Amino acid sequence: MIQDIMPLKFDNANQPNTIPTADSRIFCFRNREVLSSENNMHIFPYWKDLSNPENVTYLFSVGEEKFFLLDSIDEIPKRFSFQDIKKLRRSSILTAADAFSLFTAFHLNSWYNANRICGSCGGALSQISEERALKCEICGKLIYPRIDPAVIVGVINGDSILVTRYADNRGIGYDALIGGYTEIGETFEDTVRREVMEEAGLKVKNIRYYKSQPWGMSSTILAGFFCDVDGCTNISIDETELSSAKWIKREDIVGQPDDFSLTHEMMMLFKTQDNTAQRVCSVVSNQNS
Repeated sequence: MIQDIMPLKFDNANQPNTIPTADSRIFCFRNREVLSSENNMHIFPYWKDLSNPENVTYLFSVGEEKFFLLDSIDEIPKRFSFQDIKKLRRSSILTAADAFSLFTAFHLNSWYNANRICGSCGGALSQISEERALKCEICGKLIYPRIDPAVIVGVINGDSILVTRYADNRGIGYDALIGGYTEIGETFEDTVRREVMEEAGLKVKNIRYYKSQPWGMSSTILAGFFCDVDGCTNISIDETELSSAKWIKREDIVGQPDDFSLTHEMMMLFKTQDNTAQRVCSVVSNQNS
């Protein structure tokens, strides 16, 4: 998955006083586009590629490389342009480490952009050195990066799994699994039950946790679950969320073009490892099924 970057190590320690060097990597975003090139060895610019940029913020390090966020740019260097992140992901030039760095930087960029003034008193927000947080200069309120919890659900029906396609263009024509955000007062297991019922009209049982994944493009932490259909297997989709949903045999699963997502890994697990998905982990909540 996208976070599987070993042997490289991700270090997100807050270091606001870190100064970029010539070989520091720079992320600059424009809406959902990122400044990048088509060079496989040099996708995102180095500090030395730019003309003395200002307003840079230290983000994190991946291995020996340090990454910074550039608020805006006046002069785009040669060989670089703003490219759509979704299309860049589907290209062949991104490694898992590149994609992870890009998505995580986008997450932080979205948070910084959404938090320029205090929502309580309107005061200006500034970074602090102690931790990754913004502090109001008037009332002292601390604001931390927003991380939204969501679930990915593999609904199993014997030798088949439920695959879906989104009603909009999020999946760009590729299969996915049921997914959705956790609401106030819900457990993850409650979210699994609600989302499957809302999107596909199905009841489920034997809910069991599989694995989690950070997904910076939507500022989420994804929790993956497998479960079994309970009773009727007739699908009734929510057409505002999905364009299609169907049961598909394990041997017919195609998956997605890259192996970055938790969704893809869960589909491939069911496809290749027989009944592993049914047995994976323990049943974490069954008393309300």
